[in-house]
Amino acid sequence: MKKNAFYAQSGGVTSVINATAAALILEAKKHKDKIGKIYAGKNGILGALREELIDTSKESITAIESLKSRAGGVFGSCRLKLKDFNENKKEYERLVDVFKAHNIGYFFYNGGNDSADTAYKVSQISNALSYPIKCIAIPKTVDNDLAVTDCCPGFGSAAKYIATSTLEASLDVESMSETSTKVFILEVMGRHAGWMAASSALARTSRNNAPHIILFPEVKFNQQKFLKKIKDVVKKNGYCVIVASEGVKNSKGKFLAESDTKDAFGHTQLGGVAPYLSSLITKKLKLKNHWAVSDYLQRSARHIASRTDLLHAEAVGIHAIKYAIQGLNGVMPVIIRGEGAKYSWKIKPAPLSKIANVEKKLPKAFITKDGFDVNAKAIKYLQPLILGEAYPKFYNGVPKLEQLKLIEVKKKLPEWKF
Repeated sequence: MKKNAFYAQSGGVTSVINATAAALILEAKKHKDKIGKIYAGKNGILGALREELIDTSKESITAIESLKSRAGGVFGSCRLKLKDFNENKKEYERLVDVFKAHNIGYFFYNGGNDSADTAYKVSQISNALSYPIKCIAIPKTVDNDLAVTDCCPGFGSAAKYIATSTLEASLDVESMSETSTKVFILEVMGRHAGWMAASSALARTSRNNAPHIILFPEVKFNQQKFLKKIKDVVKKNGYCVIVASEGVKNSKGKFLAESDTKDAFGHTQLGGVAPYLSSLITKKLKLKNHWAVSDYLQRSARHIASRTDLLHAEAVGIHAIKYAIQGLNGVMPVIIRGEGAKYSWKIKPAPLSKIANVEKKLPKAFITKDGFDVNAKAIKYLQPLILGEAYPKFYNGVPKLEQLKLIEVKKKLPEWKF
């Protein structure tokens, strides 16, 4: 008897995660002899625990296709990390109960590092609870910090947004620098890995040399050198553009903008490195400055998505289905970069044991000796990932959205309580 599948989105969304969902659902429809219905979890893994399953077969092909150009996470996402099996066996028993009730034999979890950990744990249910399940983790994160894969779907589009925003903002600052703002600071995501900040270097053109300073989590912040660099840049150019990772740390390894709260994954909540730097510049250098935090905008800007990134996102969704029906379990479809001057890539399966809880940081070989920039090697890696445009359809001047039905299946089990 063919089995149904469960797909869910997890963690912070990207501008192309819905494209992965669309590609996966459409590919599954080509294998009706092996896969029955595709259920989407409402709000990630919570959808499985709460038995809140959206029946994607109720959606039209047109609606599913429209997801390729829709920002956000259409089925809802969550930040919930499953505990180890021995710590909370009841969570896994609940998953099995839901899977049995709805004849689910395939589990697809679309997310980043913590999501890969969850998928790895679920992949072991077959042995731990004697329930046959094929679990495939699907890469997604704007942080670009998943191990093994060359890059992560979602990153290329965020990088394109950051590079474009840095370029446009720098032209604005340059225009007013004679009598107004001298320093502009853009804060971007990146708690432990500086990939997002590094992508701002792609803003440089023959007529634009900003950003002038990039701050990475991988490089300890040196206040004296930082302030001197600003003074030198302003003296030379008349203005200075800074791009800073949210996770910049001081010499003691503490976040410059660390708060006292934690997120749902237990990570320290960051409070804003841009205003911190702004205050420092105002007090120490007396230079007029402005700051901005790209925040959700950098990960949700589907209107300026990278076509390369979109193709990556679709490919991992398609291969997730292919790997599942081949009987693979506990793997992730990863992107492998080809050799040669012209950019090329392919998809291969990689074991989750080598990916879960492993963080890929910006290589030291990509960072300049002074720690304030990236080199040509980094540009060579980054440039292909932002290439190509994939504009959504517009209606009345804004991106057009198709309304999905999002119909949930009837529950068969008692309510789940944490």
